[in-house]
Amino acid sequence: MGCLWTITELFFIVILIVFSVLATAIIFEAFRRKSNNAHDETHAIFEDPNSLKPVPCPYILDPAEKYLSLIIPAFNEEHRLPVALDETMNYLQQRAAKDKSFSYEVLIVDDGSADGTKRVAFDFVRKYNIENVRVLPLGRNYGKGEAIRKGMLHSRGQLLLMLDADGATKVDDLEKLEKQIQASARKEINFGNELAGDLSSRISDIPIAAFGSRAHLEKKALSTRKWYRNVLMKGFHIVVLLAAGPGIRDTQCGFKMFTRAAARKLFTNIHLKRWCFDVELVYLCKWFSIPMIEISVNWSEIPGSKVNLLSIPNMLWELALMSVGYRCGLWKIHA
Repeated sequence: MGCLWTITELFFIVILIVFSVLATAIIFEAFRRKSNNAHDETHAIFEDPNSLKPVPCPYILDPAEKYLSLIIPAFNEEHRLPVALDETMNYLQQRAAKDKSFSYEVLIVDDGSADGTKRVAFDFVRKYNIENVRVLPLGRNYGKGEAIRKGMLHSRGQLLLMLDADGATKVDDLEKLEKQIQASARKEINFGNELAGDLSSRISDIPIAAFGSRAHLEKKALSTRKWYRNVLMKGFHIVVLLAAGPGIRDTQCGFKMFTRAAARKLFTNIHLKRWCFDVELVYLCKWFSIPMIEISVNWSEIPGSKVNLLSIPNMLWELALMSVGYRCGLWKIHA
């Protein structure tokens, strides 16, 4: 009996030590990242392969010059990126041909790719010119969240759309998000239909976020998706609920649109650079009282996903850092 008690005590002591070490590591790392949102943006440049001259980047605090910016983070996407970009440019050009007031830009943020991603991206710059397509190389791999943050902060649009390089969501679904943002903006500024034409010039000043969602596809996804991705997503949804609270069923869909005012608040404050920056966006939207709209989008799984079993501990780690960072007051939000 005494031996059993000794084993039990040792077990609980080991558990306590592991928990203490983990908690200490989380607090230390959260403290170390407390200034992650204090970014120096003064020396960022775009590269123009046609003139071979650097092009100064605009900044999110500058007035909008385009109606729509599309930000595409790309890490080792040499094979999937061309298909997605062809579809995107075809849509944008057709829309611009129908509507002369429609202006756009596509920002491809190369997140330190080791393959031919940068070359592929520059091919599109040469084809469509740097006024419509721009490449922002980060030099090394920072993570998807940092790539999107960089693109958002150096875009020129009134509306800013983030979308994945694999083309999993059809680009024309952006109109669903756009219409919902416009409807919400009308409510915010109390516009009537007779003044709807003036909305385009003011929409960038109203903080609104629209989240593309695959929640309506959950039943189908469970039956077709790989088992570990189902386990990952189910467990992740529970942890997200605890970390950021309810409101958005699908935080991880890579298809999100923000007004310029919303992007200015969110992406100057975001701390996480990799997997869970989407969850932090939800948390920050709630903190700033930015209206969030969740809209169903068409989505299909494209081979080559970088989400795997090793993603689970990374995601849990980042969520723990976010919870501790904000709840303990280590991470500051600049209003």
